Amino acid sequence: MGDSIDLVRLNFNPQAQLGLNLVLALVMFGIALDLKVADFKAALRTPRALAIGLVSHHLLFPAFTFVLVLLVRPAPSIGLGMLLVASCPAGHISNFFTHRALGNTELSVSISTLSMLTSIVMTPLNVSFWASQDAQMSALLRSFSLDPVHMLGDIAMLLGIPLALGMFIANRFPAFAQKVHGPMRMFSLIVLVGFVVGALASNWAIFREYARFVVFVVLIHNALALAGGYGFARLAGLVERDRRSVAFETGIQNSGLGLVLVFNFFDGLGGMAIVTAWWGVWHIVAGMSLSTYWMKHPPAGAAQVVAQKS
Repeated sequence: MGDSIDLVRLNFNPQAQLGLNLVLALVMFGIALDLKVADFKAALRTPRALAIGLVSHHLLFPAFTFVLVLLVRPAPSIGLGMLLVASCPAGHISNFFTHRALGNTELSVSISTLSMLTSIVMTPLNVSFWASQDAQMSALLRSFSLDPVHMLGDIAMLLGIPLALGMFIANRFPAFAQKVHGPMRMFSLIVLVGFVVGALASNWAIFREYARFVVFVVLIHNALALAGGYGFARLAGLVERDRRSVAFETGIQNSGLGLVLVFNFFDGLGGMAIVTAWWGVWHIVAGMSLSTYWMKHPPAGAAQVVAQKS
């Protein structure tokens, strides 16, 4: 493969890029409409599980992603794409997969929401730190003159403002929020998936040229994320329902934010964009497959929890 993919820039016109930014903000706003202060209070009743989920997501996943990059030795732009994906906050469909897998949905919602809030700092920090540990990725990163503070500001606008506005409306106008949050989340998810598929389709020739390697790397990377999250939660002594939550919160990433950052800060860099876009497709396949398996193998105590909520 060589370094040719490091020279590739994916086509994504300014109008489409603006649209992607707006759709991502809409997704975050839709998520926040279903969040209440009580959700965080419930999560704080099990602070250990919450902390384990955040550590797995923000610290362990980026760290073993860097180790995987050293072992596989992909082109630097693909390695940067892997690090970027690992540094993004949890994708909101992780809550759906957790619920479907009979995991702890309240814990899942709390981890994914806090991972989004903390990613304002952790995403640029993780990308900059881990990329700087490798000479080739560091050199490529420097060629873009990446300013972590600038990235932090953009992430704060894309995530922080819509989340704050959505939570304000959810708590100030609960009836309205309850009415619109479902349709809005579904609409925004469909549009976001459409953007991801569109990014691949409009650059299909490039993707096809590098697909074999990228598909393999993303498959291994995602499988390790899901297994690593579950394994860490198990080693930490969490119950099965919580393990499933941590697995999805570690392995389901906000690839929409990743694409926004690729086009905003890395000029559509080929390897980064292809890895991020394909991750957005693959983690849905993996999440559905794993949640289907776990749905058929209920964890201990799942029936009692369902009965208490009904």
